[in-house]
Amino acid sequence: MGILDSFGGLVGSIIAAIVMLVFAILSFFVTVFIVQMGAGLASYSPSGDFVVLAAAILAASAIMAGSSPMASLGETQ
Repeated sequence: MGILDSFGGLVGSIIAAIVMLVFAILSFFVTVFIVQMGAGLASYSPSGDFVVLAAAILAASAIMAGSSPMASLGETQ
């Protein structure tokens, strides 16, 4: 049964990677919307490339901060 267990672990890892990729894309779209609305509220009209750049930086930093091992230091026991 060792081969089947290994195959199950591999399939689980692939599904987890796909789910994480989908959530990363969704968070990027939400961040683009937030950046665009925030610029509109501040009466700015940035071009699309600057909106995408700002959203990419914010989404990437949020994903990296959430996956860092330092994220668990704020938890109380």
